[in-house]
Amino acid sequence: MTTPTRRGRSLRTRLLGYITSGVNRLTAAWRILTTAQTRLINALAAIRPGRAALTGTRLRAAITVFNTSLAAFNRAAMAFAESWAATDLPLVYREGAWTLLDNADRRQSTFGWTARHQGAITGLSAQYYADITSRIQEALRRARAFLRAAQDASRDTTAVRIDVTALRRDHSLDTVVYSNDARHPVDAWARSALTFQAVTTANTAAAHTSLDELGVSYVEVRDGANCGWTTHDDPDRAHRTLRTVQDALAHPVAHPNCQRELLPRLDLRGRTDIFSGATL
Repeated sequence: MTTPTRRGRSLRTRLLGYITSGVNRLTAAWRILTTAQTRLINALAAIRPGRAALTGTRLRAAITVFNTSLAAFNRAAMAFAESWAATDLPLVYREGAWTLLDNADRRQSTFGWTARHQGAITGLSAQYYADITSRIQEALRRARAFLRAAQDASRDTTAVRIDVTALRRDHSLDTVVYSNDARHPVDAWARSALTFQAVTTANTAAAHTSLDELGVSYVEVRDGANCGWTTHDDPDRAHRTLRTVQDALAHPVAHPNCQRELLPRLDLRGRTDIFSGATL
């Protein structure tokens, strides 16, 4: 069994740098949207609703700024998505490959962008670019729905004041809505999503490198003590088990914020008779 080198032990630290930078850039883009919402809500709170409300100078200006901010948010968020997919993820992939070579004590080995590596990162980058951009488009859709609701509230001749608390509650642009309708703060979603993407990318690189560069078809899994193999609650525990490269590629992580790392087992080169999932 190989012992992780100093560099191997620091993979998580290096990935954290990419993740933290990405979260900061993405949440900064989202603040353009939430700041614009707050500004418009403050303008609504200061007026009496009615048909003449939309002609008010302050409200018209706030609506104009909000629409301008939507475009600014879209530019900033899409610029992040493009940079993350085209630059950050390929670097993360290379880190995963280099770390596996270091853990195998192959410091003289060099990583090259073979056709298999290129195909892997192209597929991952395309998938994760689509995932992020779909969230951006959903945020824009929700922002436009908020603007329509705000304009409708400002025209309501039966109301004495606009219920800005209800507007913010029903159109919370500082959250991301999951498929089960649960709402999560943008920064929590961003960290979870980017961590999942980064760790998946690094472990995919490690698995491919183990087989292609080292000829090793088994990897040793390091993970949280209670983490399952396919999901966090899977009774098939992942930590300190042997998995085939094919299984590792199928399940490079088990869940968002997964700590999984793959180590090469040079002593098992040429073996094909070991059960994938065997406990060390």
